Amino acid sequence: MSIVVTGASGKLGRHVVEQLLEKVPAGQVTAVVRSPEKVADLAERGVRVTAADYNAPETFDGLFAAGDKVLLISGNEFDRGRVRQHSVVIDAAKAAGVALLAYTSAPGSLTAALADDHRGTERALLDSGVPYVLLRNGWYHENYTENLAPVLEHDAVVAAAGEGRVSSASRADYAAAAVAVLTGEGHENTTYELGGDEAWSFAEYAAELSRQTGREIVYNPVTTEALTGILTGAGLPEPVAATFAGVDAAIAKGELVVDSGDLSRLIGRPTTPLAEAIAAALKD
Repeated sequence: MSIVVTGASGKLGRHVVEQLLEKVPAGQVTAVVRSPEKVADLAERGVRVTAADYNAPETFDGLFAAGDKVLLISGNEFDRGRVRQHSVVIDAAKAAGVALLAYTSAPGSLTAALADDHRGTERALLDSGVPYVLLRNGWYHENYTENLAPVLEHDAVVAAAGEGRVSSASRADYAAAAVAVLTGEGHENTTYELGGDEAWSFAEYAAELSRQTGREIVYNPVTTEALTGILTGAGLPEPVAATFAGVDAAIAKGELVVDSGDLSRLIGRPTTPLAEAIAAALKD
């Protein structure tokens, strides 16, 4: 039996593999990536590295074995038909007879366009009959803390989220939940709604940035249309910019508040506070 992680060279995938190596021997972990050279260090540590691509179904032929546990990390090619991409993995997992397929989805409360591919993938997974776990990940701290340069340049947090709140958690927290499912028992055919313990508003985010930097950083709420224009001006394709702005609109409606407590229960500890993620980002 192997624990197989797709998208293992990505930011979440890396966290998952690193945390798996604290729990199981390296020889039991398979990292599926497009470019093996990106994870050469993992191969040196004994992880099995396999090249495969969501856009090339044949690369998944024979990749899984009966009894494997698989983590399907959702792709980020919004314009390539993600449900079709993910179905490639689901079909291969079904053919192999894997013991479990966990999928990184989005909160059930999220109605923004970003969630459409996740709902479509969930349907494909449930229809497949493969034992599943839906890891409905909420928003990541790093969605904000990894993009502090424009905030610090203009001393302003710009968002189209109104007074909405976000139950974000760190990438490492969500990775820990995936590891708990992949290494534990009794998670088959379960849906987990995952989010941070504390929800925050963008005004509070700006206030925390002000506290930690000693500068006055304000929250500048804008319309969804204005944010789309700002993002396209920064170089994002218009459809992608509209999708991200749509998430802010969903935040304004309260759709990214996840108060199930599933994440802290799964990982056996409180989730990482936003203030801690800000502090780490400001050090870098």
